Amino acid sequence: MLRLVSRYARWLHTRWPAGTVEKLPEVRADGSTRVPGIYVAGDLTGIPLLKFSLDSGARAVDAIASDPALRSDAPGPVGLLDLVIIGGGVSGLAAAIEAKRRGLAFAVLESAEPFFTLVNFPKAKPIYTYPREMTPAGGLQVHADVKEALLDELNAQVAAAGIEVTRARAQRVERRGGFLTVHVADAAPRVARRVLVAIGRSGNFRRLSVPGEALGKVYHRLHDPKDFTGRRCLVVGGGDSALETAIALAGCGADVTLSHRKPELARPKPENIAKLEALMRDPMAEVAVEHPTSELVTSAAGPYLGVPHPPGRLTLRPGTHVKSIGEREVVLAGGDGVSETLANDVVFAMIGREAPLEFFRRSGVAIANEMTPLRRVGLALFLAFCGWLYNWKSGGAMSDLWYRNHWFPTNLGALLAAAGGAIASAAGDPHTLLGTLAISASGPSFWYTLAYSIVVVTFGVRRIRRRRTPYVRAQTLTLMAVQVLPLFLIPEIILPQLGYHGLLPRPLADALFPAVTYGHGREYWRAYGLILAWPLDVYNIFTHEPLWWWIAIGFVQTCVLIPLGIYFFGKGVYCGWICSCGALAETLGDTHRHKMPHGPGWNRLNLIGQGVLAVAVLLLGVRIAGWILPDGSWADRVFEPLKAQYKWTVDVFLAGVVGYGVYFWYSGRFWCRFMCPLAALMHIYARFSRFAIVPEKKKCISCSACTTICHQGIDVMSFANKGVPMQDPECVRCSACVEACPTGVLRFGQVRRDGSLITIDSLTASPVLMREGR
Repeated sequence: MLRLVSRYARWLHTRWPAGTVEKLPEVRADGSTRVPGIYVAGDLTGIPLLKFSLDSGARAVDAIASDPALRSDAPGPVGLLDLVIIGGGVSGLAAAIEAKRRGLAFAVLESAEPFFTLVNFPKAKPIYTYPREMTPAGGLQVHADVKEALLDELNAQVAAAGIEVTRARAQRVERRGGFLTVHVADAAPRVARRVLVAIGRSGNFRRLSVPGEALGKVYHRLHDPKDFTGRRCLVVGGGDSALETAIALAGCGADVTLSHRKPELARPKPENIAKLEALMRDPMAEVAVEHPTSELVTSAAGPYLGVPHPPGRLTLRPGTHVKSIGEREVVLAGGDGVSETLANDVVFAMIGREAPLEFFRRSGVAIANEMTPLRRVGLALFLAFCGWLYNWKSGGAMSDLWYRNHWFPTNLGALLAAAGGAIASAAGDPHTLLGTLAISASGPSFWYTLAYSIVVVTFGVRRIRRRRTPYVRAQTLTLMAVQVLPLFLIPEIILPQLGYHGLLPRPLADALFPAVTYGHGREYWRAYGLILAWPLDVYNIFTHEPLWWWIAIGFVQTCVLIPLGIYFFGKGVYCGWICSCGALAETLGDTHRHKMPHGPGWNRLNLIGQGVLAVAVLLLGVRIAGWILPDGSWADRVFEPLKAQYKWTVDVFLAGVVGYGVYFWYSGRFWCRFMCPLAALMHIYARFSRFAIVPEKKKCISCSACTTICHQGIDVMSFANKGVPMQDPECVRCSACVEACPTGVLRFGQVRRDGSLITIDSLTASPVLMREGR
């Protein structure tokens, strides 16, 4: 049984790539951070492209210089600067040229040498200066596409601008007395009104200082171990980064040698050492790097797209160090001075670095998605608020308290009656719009849905203005319309008005909205079932006596229309364009997409939804049994308590308290991804879909922007950089990855089972392709 469950889990979820996301500082659109006066530019803003780095540096200085508060009348210490730029790469020096043009007093601090990253590229390395048509802001421009010519071009422009770079290693930034103090190693601190950090994403890697280190085969970071299947790899280092790299490579079929200077491994975590030993004993051992300690390892080991890899091999060489690196070999030297030559294709020098994240932490700059004690307190308080809100909205103790005390806003009818005159008269007549409103507004769900709709519309407009693509505009307008009309106005206003004026045919009303003795006299709330399909909304099916029209509608929705739509357009045809949960996630949650956790461990949690789906199916079986068996009273006795438990556990706690409670900490799609039973069913349908995100492999630069922005936790980059259509069933077709790609790699389309292209969607979702006229 466990083997069948494991195979099912792999077929549905765990077979897909599941890379982790590198942590970056929290940076606003203008480069500012939560620490007043500290700005960030370059790779650390999220896109490691040369032109984007140039652009972000110049634009950050433009924002700084344009701030009226930059030069206040407040006296400052001797030597006060307007701006200190930390980092002498392309972004930092683009900022320096702009600062000089704007007449700022500034200094540039660089720990190594100007353009250090470019200088250390292999000889004659081609440089990707995409997008070709883009002209970065500021005076520093690039045209060459080979390392040496590019460096000459950049150095000439810096020299012509008269920019001086000071050799200094900044350790942290401290805000004191309204100014910023940059503490520098072995030198006096610099004091400035503003600080721009442009130190790059990779930090300063420690060097092996051996011949051949500049070869293109030497890496300091592992993006995807599957790229090195069958390769002969040397991993250098004795920490968690080195072990995680070796484990991931060997787990994907590489021939790995791990070299460490010391005779034993003392620094790594015990679990990493255990995995290493397991792989050394058995190359096919089921181990993987699921939650890397180091952000230098950004993808886990394991079979790719369901295709098993050949067994790798892992050999440990303690007490050795690298003597030299050649094109096809490496030379290791032992403590006794004896050298050994090993055939080699690639070297990973994982010997540490001064991580830029530590610099930001020391400076008080928040790291995106990093849970600090203050954020944990905020999460706990918001969860408590959601607990109160959903108890009130769902008819719990809080709702009873409001009814007993006639508190606002559910006492609107009483307030209108107290107004007297025409208002009181209209409010007392349900045939009038005001009278209908007074009855609807007596329940908490009316106010909850009203607030929900206002939020969707408000943040939907903001999303359209923020993301100016035809796809986002059409999708957001559709979500807004579905939320406002069928999910609010129809059940709360339109249907009651039709009923009061005799415009709702009696047979139709009896079939869909049974009569009751409260409210409007009919269960108009069941109209939610026109949009919220079973098993997202179970209450039109889980009734004492079968409501055959709703059973027919539910069957057509869940078993015909949704599967058909998914076959052509993927799960997002419902999740991304219709569902009310998706409407809030795509609008209010638009700026929180990057907060979804990534990695294979989280991918396994996707199966929680399958458990919720199984419970819903089980309840459906019990309900049907109660309908068809001669004496179904036993089923009622069993079913009603179970239905109540389902409501409070799934609808209230999981979908409400948890799903919305973690919204601003773990993204707006937490419920949708992990627990929604309808999504779980649609994941099965999606395994047979023709929908895919189609990549143009040659344009992919493996920047991971697509993976980072995915609020379903999909490792989009693992598909894009291999040119493989992305068909992970979790995809909700939100278009965030397509829009975020800086090189226009991704497009929506349809593919055959063998991955060959059928068609590309005509509704454009990529700003890059819009500029290219594609």
